[in-house]
Amino acid sequence: HIVFYAKIASEQNQFDIAYVIQSINQKLIYRHPHIYSDTKAETEEEVKQNWEKLKLNEGKESVLDGVPNNMPSMIKAYRIQDKVKGVGFEFPNNESILDKIKEEIDEFHLETDAIKKEEEFGDILFSLVNYARFNAINPESALEKTNKKFIARFKKVESIAKENNQKMGEISLEQMDEYWNLAKI
Repeated sequence: HIVFYAKIASEQNQFDIAYVIQSINQKLIYRHPHIYSDTKAETEEEVKQNWEKLKLNEGKESVLDGVPNNMPSMIKAYRIQDKVKGVGFEFPNNESILDKIKEEIDEFHLETDAIKKEEEFGDILFSLVNYARFNAINPESALEKTNKKFIARFKKVESIAKENNQKMGEISLEQMDEYWNLAKI
């Protein structure tokens, strides 16, 4: 696509492929001073922090400007948190994130307004995504694995009920819970 667009632009005397390559090269050099300059970055985290600072120097108004609005919410939350971590806005440890999760759960339980309650629930999810990210867990992948595990177990519950000549919807929650525990084995 780049070559195609550069060809069209060169025919309109706007720019050519050499200009595109030169611009990309300059950008790579500028954004990687730990490689092409005397800037020291000992860890991947330091490289990311430098990257975010350089992007702000390029005229971006916020480190969050690069997060697409059309992303799925869980992935977007992960990206937002990763971006702000790049400028040092990060919890110091797991315990502080767990405290934040507990605080958000308490706020959720205290809220009575339906709209605000939904916002508080969103805060819980956002905090849980942050906890996953902090522990190098992809929350989207983790949730999908749990979805699959739940489906497999529930189908086993249905199978156990059928083996016992019972129909789902006609057996008690206690009985389904018993079958659920069997399905976990």
